[in-house]
Amino acid sequence: MKYGKKIFRFLVFVKSYTFNLSSVILYCLTFCFVLFCFILYQIIDIGESIAIPDEFTEQEKHSGDWWRRLVAGGIAAAVARTCTAPFDRLKLMMQVHSLKSGRMRLIGGFEQMVTEGGIRSLWRGNGTNVFKIAPEAAIKIGAYEQVNFDGAKVGIIERFVSGSLAGVTAQTCIYPMEVIKTRLALGTTGQYSGIIDCGKKLLKQEGVRTFFKGYIPNFLGIIPYAGIDFAVYELLKNYWLEHYAGNAVDPGIMVLLGCSALSHTSGQLASFPLNLVRTRMQFEKLTKIGFFRGLTPNIIKVLPAVVISCVAYEKVKGYLGLI
Repeated sequence: MKYGKKIFRFLVFVKSYTFNLSSVILYCLTFCFVLFCFILYQIIDIGESIAIPDEFTEQEKHSGDWWRRLVAGGIAAAVARTCTAPFDRLKLMMQVHSLKSGRMRLIGGFEQMVTEGGIRSLWRGNGTNVFKIAPEAAIKIGAYEQVNFDGAKVGIIERFVSGSLAGVTAQTCIYPMEVIKTRLALGTTGQYSGIIDCGKKLLKQEGVRTFFKGYIPNFLGIIPYAGIDFAVYELLKNYWLEHYAGNAVDPGIMVLLGCSALSHTSGQLASFPLNLVRTRMQFEKLTKIGFFRGLTPNIIKVLPAVVISCVAYEKVKGYLGLI
């Protein structure tokens, strides 16, 4: 009888929400597939930059093309983050609300979010995530340029160190926005009306210190994440160029996609436990931590995020007159 009631409630839920939820999932999968096919049949030359560039050439600095690349990368990153925002929010939900007695699963997590706030709630907190792209990218690139001031060839170790320093600098400057994003994503419907309202309520109710909750694990986590991301990407790309590219200087879009996806995933695996501690501290729930909760949706979103950002970057770059 007990299980019969559970099955009945599940069937009622499915009847009410399956059409909308299935439509959204089908649309997202179709969208990603179309973008992927578009890449396969287009000639795309993105060099070392996937979405937001990590560095600029001397020619770009003198010609003024650097700001166009930055704008193109920012727009591409915004599009990619928006398309994968439901997975990002699900990751936060799984990190905070999953308990040992009843862990949140992928489908169950999406169903819970849709039940609580409707389809639009899947993108809750995405505005802050997009809004912080520009300052984060500008600070990251500025710090990276300062670390590589001598213009010498950058190796793997140098990439790791400079990437870590740039990541720490950028995260330190925009960290309050990370806290606001987490609170918005984990808040209930109607709790906050937007970014400014959330910031005002946090400041009034909890004080300035709340905007830096979880900073220490975030600081410790961004070092391996940014460092490994930069280093693994460079290692994989150079290995392919040395062993398989012949005289080619451009690995091609598919190789770069693979390198980027693997480097992002490697960085996430190394830093994810600290990422979870940071999220728990931001939301003030520190008990029963499972250090890799929420990792699945975080990894699932890597490939579509890279694909979408690449396509968007190339399209915007063409509109801005960049070759």
